[in-house]
Amino acid sequence: MIRKLFHAQARKMQRAFNYNTSYMHEIIDISPGAAWGLSRLPAFYKYRGAPAGQIPWTGTLLASTLDGDCGPCAQLVVDMALAGGADADALQACAEGRPLEAGAMGLGYRFAEAAISGDPTADDLRGEIISEFGEKCALSCAFAAASGRIYPVIKRGMGHGKACQRLDFAGKEVILPA
Repeated sequence: MIRKLFHAQARKMQRAFNYNTSYMHEIIDISPGAAWGLSRLPAFYKYRGAPAGQIPWTGTLLASTLDGDCGPCAQLVVDMALAGGADADALQACAEGRPLEAGAMGLGYRFAEAAISGDPTADDLRGEIISEFGEKCALSCAFAAASGRIYPVIKRGMGHGKACQRLDFAGKEVILPA
């Protein structure tokens, strides 16, 4: 019964975002317990704090996901962000390595890059996030920076990794550097 429910949820996500969920179906078939654990992950990384923190959080999640993948997972983050009202030009600027042109989204993006690489400027960027959006937003960005790479790594570990692809930013296709 639980497998049937999980498969239905995976198919719903696939339809909603035109996203290949075959790795999810494989996890469900192998272990419903593992599928249950994976289904709880969004509760961690989707913590956003105050609504104003959505924009830097989006940039942070995009940077973390691009650090792990420049293919389907990155496109899913872009598509979900656009569905949530994110600015396509700011998303594209971040993905193309121009986060300084992306305002608050770029601030989150730069924070994630610094936090992931261990760059000491992460502290200064965190301070900017706190100053503009509050401590809850900074915490949400820390969660997003840590978690965006999880799905790409799981997929590659299961043999479902994909090569880099063009990303679509609301009708503008862009090839990102690998």
